[in-house]
Parts: sequence; C-alpha cells; structure tokens
Amino acid sequence: MEQKISFDTALSQLSSGNPQAAAKLCAEGLEKYPGDANLLCLAAKANLALKKFDIAETYIEEAIRLFPDFAAAFETYGDLSLVQDKASKARTAYETAMRLDPTRAVTHDKIDRAKQLEKDREAEQAHRKLTRHISFETEIKQAREFENAGDLRSAEMIYRDCLTKNPNHLEAARLLAGIAFGNKRFRDAEVFLKKVVANAPDYVRAWVDLSNVQREMDKFDDAVESARQVLKLAPENAESHMIYAAAIGLTGEHEQAIKTYQDALGLSPDKAGAICSMAHHQKTVGLQNEAVASYRRAIRVKPDHAEAYWSLANLKTFRFEDEEVEAMQLLLNDHDLPDESQAQLHNALGLEYEARKEYAIAFANLESCNALRRPLESYDPVETEGTYDRIIELFDADFFAKNAGVAASAISPILVVGLPRSGSTLIEQILASHSQVDGTHELGDLSRAVQSVRREKPKGTRFPDVLADFEPEDWRRIGADYLSRTEIFRGGAPFFVDKNPNNFIYAGILKLALPNAKIINARRHPLDSCFGSFKQLFASGQPFTYDLTELGEYYLQYQRLMDYWHEALPGFVLDVQYEKVVADLEVQVKRLLDFCGLPFEEACLHFHETERAVKTASSEQVRRPIYSSSVNLWRNYEHHLDELIETLEPLLKSLPAAQQPSCLSGPEAT
Repeated sequence: MEQKISFDTALSQLSSGNPQAAAKLCAEGLEKYPGDANLLCLAAKANLALKKFDIAETYIEEAIRLFPDFAAAFETYGDLSLVQDKASKARTAYETAMRLDPTRAVTHDKIDRAKQLEKDREAEQAHRKLTRHISFETEIKQAREFENAGDLRSAEMIYRDCLTKNPNHLEAARLLAGIAFGNKRFRDAEVFLKKVVANAPDYVRAWVDLSNVQREMDKFDDAVESARQVLKLAPENAESHMIYAAAIGLTGEHEQAIKTYQDALGLSPDKAGAICSMAHHQKTVGLQNEAVASYRRAIRVKPDHAEAYWSLANLKTFRFEDEEVEAMQLLLNDHDLPDESQAQLHNALGLEYEARKEYAIAFANLESCNALRRPLESYDPVETEGTYDRIIELFDADFFAKNAGVAASAISPILVVGLPRSGSTLIEQILASHSQVDGTHELGDLSRAVQSVRREKPKGTRFPDVLADFEPEDWRRIGADYLSRTEIFRGGAPFFVDKNPNNFIYAGILKLALPNAKIINARRHPLDSCFGSFKQLFASGQPFTYDLTELGEYYLQYQRLMDYWHEALPGFVLDVQYEKVVADLEVQVKRLLDFCGLPFEEACLHFHETERAVKTASSEQVRRPIYSSSVNLWRNYEHHLDELIETLEPLLKSLPAAQQPSCLSGPEAT
C-alpha cells in the first residue's frame, strides 16, 4: 500500500508540472523499494522532462533488465529515444511495447510518429546531400528550446537567421512556418511550406503541415492535393489516411471521408481519433446508428475519450445508459484530465440530465462546463458594442446611396443569420428541401471575401472603418469573391443557403455587394435563445456564450443592430420567429418562400425527409418532424437565470406578460 502511495504522490507531482519534485520522490521511493517497475519508469519520465537524458536512460534500462516483459518500460524507452531524435530506436521500442501489450492504443500513434520522423529525416538528409548546405544543428536545437519555453520571438529570429545564411534550409523554413501558423499568419506559413516541398518533394511532414495550413485558409482544393501527396508518400501510415480524410471532409465529400477513415483504421484499428472523426461524418450524412456505434467504439478503445461522450450528447436525440453516466462522473474525479475534456464531460452530463428532467443537476454541469471554457476564450463586450456603434454610424443613407450600383448576380444567396440555437438549422433545412435551393452549411466565406479586399487597403485601419474608403468596384469584388469561394459547396441551383449566424453584422455589406441576396433573421424567445447557446459547447467561433451576463449583453447588441438594419434597409431582412414556425409550419413556410421569391413546394413541409449533409448540432433534430418541446425550455431553469434576466430586463418587459419571467410579470403569467 505504501509503495502505491509513493508512486501516486510522485505521479501527481509530474502531472501537475513539477518534474523536479517527482524525480526526487521517485529516487526516495526506490531507496525503500528498489527494483519497483513503476517507480523506475516514472523516474525515467521525470528525468526525461528535466532533459536529464543520461539519468532517464539509466532508470529505464534497469527497468527493462529486471522486467523484460513490461510494455510500459519499452514505451518509455521509445519516448526517450524519440526526444533524442533517434526515430529508428524509438520505433523498435514502441513495436516491442505493442507486441507485449496490444491493448495500449496510444502506442499505435507513437509508432506512426516514429515512422514519420524516420521518413522526414531521410528526406532532409537527401536534401542536404543535394544542396550541401550547412545544417545549423546547434542553432536549430537552441531555437527549439526557445519554442518549448514559450519564447517564440527568439526562436523566430534564429530560424530567420538560418534562412538568411541558407535560403534552402528545410527545417528552418518548416519550423518558421509553424510559428507563423501558431500566430494565425497562415499566408506566411503557406509561403514557407511551399518552398520546403518545392526543394524536398518527399518531405512528408512538410506536406502534412501545408495541408493543415491550407485547411485553415479555406483553400480546400489545395489542402486535398497536399493531403494526397502525404498519402502517396506514406500510404502505410494510418495518419496519412486521416489527414486525407480530414481534408476531403471539408469539401463535403463525407462518404469518401468515412471510407478513408476506415482505411486508416484498417492499418491501426485502435486510433480513437480516427474513429471519432469518422463518426462525425456518419452523423453529418444521417447515419445516426453507425455514428453512435463509432463513438462508443472510440470510448472502448480510449475510455477517457471525452470528445466521444460529448459528441454522443451533441446528437441531441441520444440518451446515455446509466453505466455511461457513471463512467463520465468517474472520469471527472480524475484531476489530471485536461480542462477541455472536463468541459466536454460536464456538457454531456448537463444535456443528459436535462433529458431526464433533473434540471438542477443539469444546470450545475452546464455551469461547470462554461466556467472551464470561458478562460480559454477571448471576448470583449465593450469592443463589440463599439464595433456596432461604428457600423451603424458608417452605414447611413448617404453611404448606401454613394456605393449602390452593383448589378444582381445570376446566383441568389440566402443568408440565415441570428444567434446560435435560434432555429436557423430548421430554416436552412426547410429551404434546402426546395428544388431550386442548394443547402450548404455554416460558411465563413463572406467575412473572408471582405478580408481579401480589406488587405489591399492601408494597414492599421480597423473594421468597419476601413470600409469608408471602399469604391463600387470593391463591393463588386466582394460579391464575386464570395460566390467564387462558395462554389465548391453548391450544386447547380439558382439559390443557395449560407447558414452562418454571425453574418448578421454584414447585412449592409451584402446590400452593396450582392443586392439580390436574401437575409433571414432566425429569432427565438430571448431566454431560450441565450440559454440554448449557454448549453451548447461550440467547437469555436462563439466566445460570448460561456457567461450568462455576457450572453445577455451580446443579445442586446445583436437586437440593436438588427433593428437598425430594418430601419436602414426596409424589406431586406425577414424575421422568422421559431415559436411561430413550430405553431403553424405551413403559414411560415409560405411566408419564407414568398420572401425569397420561390414558389411553394410541398417538400418544404416535409423537410425532415430531405436527405442531405447537416453539420450543426441540430443535425438529428431537423431529421424529425416539427416538435414543440424546445419552446419555453428556459422555464425549467428560470431560478438559475437571474443575471441573464436582469441583463435582458428592458427587452423582456416589452414581451407579452405570458412570455415574461415570473419575477417581472408575476406568478400568474406562468
């Protein structure tokens, strides 16, 4: 028992980022219990973290000598070898560990990394022979140490100095691209990486990085081509198939992505990440049973795979077994679990307890989820208010008159905007059921089209102030660029739906760039809208949704800007109230189609029968007939929403008494 306590105490120190204390505790433990296999491995890991490689090697060699069948010892030896850039030695150690214990799923990934490093080193050595360039090994090592310590500026200076002395240095260019990528300077990263693969077309790692950069830039065709090169160069690696699957999935090739993930799993069956990613695509194309089975398979392979639990809950129509709920709660007792994983588990439990009508427990979990997530987000309510002030000030009647004149295009985009969780996916599905409308998904292309023109203007001018100097030709280019960027997601229909809620700030831009565009503002009761966002753990892009006060403040700013668009652009935006759609589907569908200039089609009433890819959290809900259970859900949490109600009070008081919280309208209203 004391032996285990000694190990657990040292492990806790290492997990909390204190390898010095862990190494000391391991040394003390080994004095009492010499030859303890777990302590020997942990001592090696602690000294590895301290970069005391000789000491780490002594410990791990002793563990292997005493316990030649201990898989963890060989895996630790592989970790040590990999850090020392001994890829072949690392791969051999990992393969031995896997042979001794085939259940160690994480070792599959490490074998792939070692193989990849071997290939990369071979490519680099070949390039060195070709160019006979200086290796700068000491400089690169120093720069990597700066990077690991968080001093990116010093690392970048070293890489740039290497490239000044030798413009064709592979690693300096690739690592410099990595810093640019981390700082979201994607164009710079792409330039560096293109130069690397031009000089060393067999450098797999560079192609991987290039594909990832191009995905971030929404250059999906280029990302697919780069990923195809990865697959061509390293077809025996499961990771190569995963990279290709991720790239083609972004182009809407979900069935092909599923097949490619299956190919990856054929090479490495226990890759939980590949299983979970495959499940995402299965969910998107409506293969719910298959998606559920895949998510559960990922959990079997990796029991702490929090993303799989969260993804199951995010199906909205799924219910956990009691054993699965217990497993999630036990995982939350693991203090070493990353914050992101804890947030995912709390969110999954919150949604599950809501479905069980245990609202107090549900809210406690949702609140814990958001408390973990909010510090990871960057959001400034004051900046949001100031930006909207400037938008309203800029887009006045004179501005619209001065910049008007762009001709209507042959393609009519229908933008569904608003706040998340306000019924926008339902509206999108109704419209996409029409024969003249292509359904896409939440596209980010409008903001990127604006940025592409904005980059040509004087630097330092902020959005929206930079728009003040735009000419009619600039607006035309924004419209043309937007249609060009979205073409990959469209078919041949004359209309298409872009369901990105955040596009509501661009209504004025759309009026000038694509005057025949249609804007649908998806609305819902303010408390249902805000609390629906609070319940949703977004992958990215909605930083205001993790604090109830900030949510309320954001809603007020959204309402203020939408009110202005109605005033400045009468008839350009149609408000569609979720509750009215639920209450009288046919009337609202006809109203929606009339606004878009589309003839009525019966299929729009049977939207749940439309087969198409749906990427959002509501994907399974819109594959069912209309239902009313999501109306007034906020009532179940009313006594938890004081700060949200207080923030929204001016708006809530304008609603009919029956729609107001009891604290504002009195108990008889409920």
